[in-house]
Amino acid sequence: MAGAMGQRLAELIAKYEVPGAALAYLHNGELHEYAAGVLHRGTGVETTTDSLFQIGSVTKVWTATLLMQLAERGLLTLDTPVAELLPEFKVADAEVTKTVTVRHLLSHTSGIDGDLFLDTGRGDDCVEKYVAACAGLPQNHPLGATQSYCNSGFIVAGRIVEKLTGKTWDEALREQIFEPLGLTHAVTLPEEALRFRAAMGHMGGGEPAPVWGLMRSCGPAGLISARPADVVAFGRAHLEGGLLENPQVMWEPQVAIPNPYTLGAHWGVGWILDEWSGQKVVSHGGNTIGQHAMLWVVPGTGTVVCVVANGGHSGAFTHAVATELFAELDGLEVPPTLGPPAQPVEVDVTRYLGVYERAGARLTISLKDGGLSLLMESTGELAGLDQPEEIPLVAVDDVTFVGRRPGDPDWLSAVFFELPDGTLYVHAGARATPKVS
Repeated sequence: MAGAMGQRLAELIAKYEVPGAALAYLHNGELHEYAAGVLHRGTGVETTTDSLFQIGSVTKVWTATLLMQLAERGLLTLDTPVAELLPEFKVADAEVTKTVTVRHLLSHTSGIDGDLFLDTGRGDDCVEKYVAACAGLPQNHPLGATQSYCNSGFIVAGRIVEKLTGKTWDEALREQIFEPLGLTHAVTLPEEALRFRAAMGHMGGGEPAPVWGLMRSCGPAGLISARPADVVAFGRAHLEGGLLENPQVMWEPQVAIPNPYTLGAHWGVGWILDEWSGQKVVSHGGNTIGQHAMLWVVPGTGTVVCVVANGGHSGAFTHAVATELFAELDGLEVPPTLGPPAQPVEVDVTRYLGVYERAGARLTISLKDGGLSLLMESTGELAGLDQPEEIPLVAVDDVTFVGRRPGDPDWLSAVFFELPDGTLYVHAGARATPKVS
């Protein structure tokens, strides 16, 4: 694949209905870059290797790196309570307010209901205002009890960076990561992205997204835009140095992911951790409004890969790219997406029926046409960007189910599990959602 990558990338975006994509990878110390398609179907501007794409939640690893730089300077530890660093910090649970730590934030184990997307303005105080608005956030699960993806926690982490550096998160990121690594095509603000060719996201029907990006307050959780080569340079620094004295600390498992079929088996400090063909793989993915990105780093081989896309079946597309590329470069087998079993599995699903809810999402599990069905509804500020979707589920085993949207080649997985307090959860999309009725 590597030798004919330009042609293969064009074939894959056509197969997966992706408007445009770009790829960069480091292998044996050499950087390779490719691009295909268009940045915006409305304008037809072609994708180039120096085009900026929104890398979404891959940003979280950059924010975690800023915190680890502060730890290496002795300004905090992973087990420092957030309240010691941000005396004004507060969530709904008073005990969590006092005891939640930096480690909890960076490993998604705080239990704070994490999908609060709140526009607090465009000013330099937007992250500070966002953290103030977290005062009413309830617990999705008890502190440290399991893993559930928490955007809010990383925005709080970004505020810690601001408080300890006296700079905005954007300024600290530029001075502590962009500039030391010589990144020329990485930005955080839309007015900065305007200086470059920048991708527009596309929605399910293939039309350009109604808005370009998320609100500025979400910066530390997901607002970097970059060309893939700059993202690869960031990944390379975690292998070879340049940002941290000991980046390997971030690769130590912090929590097992209840649903290991979506992203990986464990969460580290910022990074997602997995193993392919006996090799440790550290990675992170990101989704914004119609854009998708993936970053993989293989410490044992020194290979770093970043691929970005602006719509279509982007998750299936990036998985296909990884599957072909890592097989050729390193002889690694990327785990296939979990699908239905060869033989049907009989499961008593009665206890799973009901409504599961967290900030930003309501999931309803019901019986329909003789089988289990998942109705997914977005709530909150981003509800207008998504239509409710109902997906039939197929049992893989007693607790694991898969389903896919009509016309989508990729299967989604959902795992049901119970905490010691008896609360039933469904884990899907990296999030644990409790049953509420």
